Amino acid sequence: QVQLVESGGGSAQVGGSLRLSCAASGTFFSINAMGWYRQATGKQREWVARIGDGGRTNYADSVKGRFTISRDNAKNAVYLQMDNLKPEDTAVYYCYAVLNPLRDLRQEYWGQGTQVTVSS
Repeated sequence: QVQLVESGGGSAQVGGSLRLSCAASGTFFSINAMGWYRQATGKQREWVARIGDGGRTNYADSVKGRFTISRDNAKNAVYLQMDNLKPEDTAVYYCYAVLNPLRDLRQEYWGQGTQVTVSS
């Protein structure tokens, strides 16, 4: 059974930094893309960033230049370094991974979510 376990959420001041981590565990053949979404209270889930298996990254305009996504393939992990945080970054952050639990089967998995709160 594949699981994604997140850590690193918490509280920060405006302009501060936080680093989120997410690691995949279980049995699977390979991991393709990994990334992050977020959902603020009363709002729809919003895509934040993505990193491909080759390391190519993409960011939402709202976080570009402030957030950095990276991955460690040896640890089956993805990270989100969040700098220059703003109050509007407050949300529950969810990691996801597109991976192959079997050679010819590709599925998307989600973490449980971690709260990030930015205050002035």
